[in-house]
Amino acid sequence: MRFGRTLALLGVGLLWFGFGPLVLVAALLSLLWPPARAWLRPTRRVVAVWAAVVVVLAGLAVVVPDGWVPIPPGPGRWVTPAYVGRPLVAGPERGPVGESPTVVTKSYGVADCHRVEFDDDGRPVLLCGGERPVLRVLDPDSLRQLRSTDLPGAGCAGRLVVVGADLVASSGQRILTIGDDDLVVESSVDLAGELGSGDCVTGLGADPTGRVWFASRDGLVGFVAGDRVRTVDLGDRVDRPLTVADEGVYVAGAEGLHRVVIEGGKPVAAWDSPYDDGGERGSAPVVLPDGLVAVADNRSPRLQVVFHRAGSGDVVCRAEVFGDDEGATDGGLVAAGSGVVVQNSHGYHGPRSTLLGRTTSRGIARVDVVGGRCRVAWTTDMDAPSGAPAVSTEDGLAYVWTKRHSWLGVDAWYLSALDLRTGRLAWARRTGLNPLADNHGGAVALGPDRAAYVPVLGGLVKVADRR
Repeated sequence: MRFGRTLALLGVGLLWFGFGPLVLVAALLSLLWPPARAWLRPTRRVVAVWAAVVVVLAGLAVVVPDGWVPIPPGPGRWVTPAYVGRPLVAGPERGPVGESPTVVTKSYGVADCHRVEFDDDGRPVLLCGGERPVLRVLDPDSLRQLRSTDLPGAGCAGRLVVVGADLVASSGQRILTIGDDDLVVESSVDLAGELGSGDCVTGLGADPTGRVWFASRDGLVGFVAGDRVRTVDLGDRVDRPLTVADEGVYVAGAEGLHRVVIEGGKPVAAWDSPYDDGGERGSAPVVLPDGLVAVADNRSPRLQVVFHRAGSGDVVCRAEVFGDDEGATDGGLVAAGSGVVVQNSHGYHGPRSTLLGRTTSRGIARVDVVGGRCRVAWTTDMDAPSGAPAVSTEDGLAYVWTKRHSWLGVDAWYLSALDLRTGRLAWARRTGLNPLADNHGGAVALGPDRAAYVPVLGGLVKVADRR
């Protein structure tokens, strides 16, 4: 039959697109049968054509500017639901409510973006590139890049905060103030005289007065006052971002939780609350409205959520969540009214942990403090491998980046909205079907346009209600 091989290959491609990677596995296994292998053996002309196609596609991936094309689609479209659940009756307040949600994606390569900030005009701002930071300002509707710049300095992962009409970022051992309109560096403060060799900024934030705070991996915490830097040494290792609140900052170190305030124009440690022996801090401090501060403790055998008094650092209570030796989080702790929502990242060690339909240890939980006692309000067994959720108390929803387990090897990723009161799934929208949709530590962010933005391995994803 003329074109028989072409039709067979097209059929395999169509089945792969609809049913997932196992179709290719079955096709490859069929080549173990000698007659099939002999029939499908390509001619030199066919090999040359396919080689040319690969070269052209690889060239386009290099030539096409960042943010011009969507994240490539993946297989498994026919065996995974595009949408489940029902939208909320009430209109959106801070995030999408599931009313025929649309998905927009743009590819920015494997850019290592983890958080989305928003400038004064509501435009998404990303700091990507790991130890060689690249600052990007995007159009909120199309996600196309409006402008970008490579920041001076290297060797440390960059941090970003929006301060009024300016963007403040750390790059190398510098703190840069950058104009939002043109991305020109307006000022640069060198921390090399304060930080030791090899030390890096791990946390960056701004208080209501516009004062920029920072924390370093070796435990130096301070703020920038004009071109001067004031610091205090906590004598502790800090791997988590700091949290700015109440005219000071909270810092989760390796040995304890710290509160730093300003006295006499200098930063001082107001209190230090040592942890119990063992465990590892799994989140930045989360400040709650009832005078409490929560942190996650990756302790054996079970993950703990620990609540401290904001004024003294005293431990109020602690709650264990998820199963024995199956619980840990990596930044996945966020405020939810007077409590917190925590997601389980145990078992996630990178994109390979979720390849071919696999998932990690499951679990998302809400913990409240009632009458001075910790109470686990609910736990759900959905899988959220990494990153951090976002919470809208106004909409009563927690937005989580989740993955479905698939015996067919399909990598289906979803933005899932959970009822904040019960933990039940309200709705979920499929957002990607390949490893490039893995958020890889990226946090869900709610924009001023009431859409959800998530940085993923292959770029950026936006989910919004139909307008």
